[in-house]
Amino acid sequence: MSDMHAYRSHYCGTVTESLMDETVTVAGWVARRRDHGGVIFIDLRDSSGVVQVVVDPDTPEAFATAEHLRNECVIQVTGRVRARPEGTVNPNLATGRIEILAKDLQLLSMAEPIPFQLDEERVGEDVRLKYRYIDLRRDAMQRNLKLRYQVTRAMRNYLDDNGFMEIETPMLTKSTPEGARDYLVPSRTHPHKFFALPQSPQLFKQLLMMSGFDRYFQITRCFRDEDLRADRQPEFTQLDIETSFLTEEGVMQLMEGLTKHIFKEAIGVEFDGDFPRMTYAEAMEKYGVDRPDLRISLQLVDVADLLQKIDFKVFAGPAKDPKGRVAALRVPGGAKLTRKEIDDYTKFVGIYGAKGLAWIKVNDLSQGVDGLQSPIVKFFPDQVMQIMERVGAQDGDIVFFGADKTKVVNESLGALRVKLGEDLGMIEGDWAPVWIVDFPMFEEDEKTARMTAIHHPFTQPKATTEELEQMAQEECHQLLSRAYDLVINGIEVGGGSVRIHDTRMQAAVFRILGISDEEAQEKFGFFLEALKYGAPPHAGMAFGLDRLVMLMAGCDTIRDVIAFPKTQSAACLLTEAPGEVDPAQLRELGLRFRQMANG
Repeated sequence: MSDMHAYRSHYCGTVTESLMDETVTVAGWVARRRDHGGVIFIDLRDSSGVVQVVVDPDTPEAFATAEHLRNECVIQVTGRVRARPEGTVNPNLATGRIEILAKDLQLLSMAEPIPFQLDEERVGEDVRLKYRYIDLRRDAMQRNLKLRYQVTRAMRNYLDDNGFMEIETPMLTKSTPEGARDYLVPSRTHPHKFFALPQSPQLFKQLLMMSGFDRYFQITRCFRDEDLRADRQPEFTQLDIETSFLTEEGVMQLMEGLTKHIFKEAIGVEFDGDFPRMTYAEAMEKYGVDRPDLRISLQLVDVADLLQKIDFKVFAGPAKDPKGRVAALRVPGGAKLTRKEIDDYTKFVGIYGAKGLAWIKVNDLSQGVDGLQSPIVKFFPDQVMQIMERVGAQDGDIVFFGADKTKVVNESLGALRVKLGEDLGMIEGDWAPVWIVDFPMFEEDEKTARMTAIHHPFTQPKATTEELEQMAQEECHQLLSRAYDLVINGIEVGGGSVRIHDTRMQAAVFRILGISDEEAQEKFGFFLEALKYGAPPHAGMAFGLDRLVMLMAGCDTIRDVIAFPKTQSAACLLTEAPGEVDPAQLRELGLRFRQMANG
């Protein structure tokens, strides 16, 4: 670099043997300072890496400054590049064969003692988030955010090459509460009215297709005021995509190409062949979830038909119930699990509503029922060997059972399957992508008994408009949608669908969802009107950027791949947001606080 107005001639990480005996100027943070009997060594760090600086007493001014440095001071050093002495070479560093002998050392910024050291392993997340600017200096966080940048760059390059155009959609929009709660923004210029921050640009991207833009994308922020979990944030980033005149096959092909391009460009991973496809029904039956981790080969097996006539009500009840399920999960070699470990797994499934966890240890199948060890075998001795045969049990296995409402069995055994896979080292391979297709169009809300859209009400069902208009409410349960999700290693990284582009079909879907014409007009009037003026067939997808980068970086939480995330209670510890505002601001907005009644 030859910029005369810069504080440096080179970045720290680029000073290698190729610059031997040259004079360079570097600048950065003191990562470490060591005083070796009259010679001071400094590990100097910037965004490119670390270089070793040597300051000796022959340069009294530089030496005097170096004596007073502490970690994280910012300095500028000019000096000669020389080879490190024999035995002090560090082969793990790009700069590990050289050091800079300082001629001049300037202190640019003194640092007070920092709240935690960058190489400290056990720093509480609350401290890390409060001092995020220090946390972000750590190698792991620098790597994560660079990876995030590489992923978005790869996304843009691929989409550019495939005829997509980046278009921004509004951040201040209308509240259409579908799904999660909206973040509301009061309007000063329209008293007593509110904007909402977008939960996604869904309607706008569909309007862009009606406007003739053909292929749109945007890397955009979305906002949801919902109760948070480890992988949720009140504001998150998605790659939003919409296309015209493509079926789901066309979109999935393009998006699979995009995913392969991102993995290759950002982390050097190449996928072989096409991603497998799996129906939603098969995923739920075999894995209990619609985002199966296919690196784990364990599968659930239905055994309800074998248990309907037994006296053991714990199994017989759900076996006879149309909304119930009895499933078995065979764990190869699991008979070695101790009673305490089994008790721990029983507590684990309790999180998902399971009332217990029945099990059978397979000691010696040649002895029939006598070769099985379990407190429950005595309740159905005639059926147990058929169950062992169906699940493919072998000596040394354990078979776990779930018997309850289908939802409870799926969630508890689905989660147990993954936990056992992790605990017992059963994860095979690094990456397992899969497309999940043929989702149900609707599901019934247990509290209100109303039908809700599994994806969103603009997803096209696998039915004609005429079939929808004549469909009885109870038939809607069987209806499939033209939706698709991309799942990698048990994490849903993206989802999309073919959209409705016909006003009659949209009206029929709203009717099934119990949305009246008046309500539809009030919430989506502008959109429904746009459908009348020539809407092309269109389809799209959105990728959760935070989740995708988390997966690629090997992190446990999306907070580790977001520069300034919120806590699980949706607060920012760094800026202390949300905060109070001046009463005068509230008056301008026509707002005032009311005392909330207790309870």
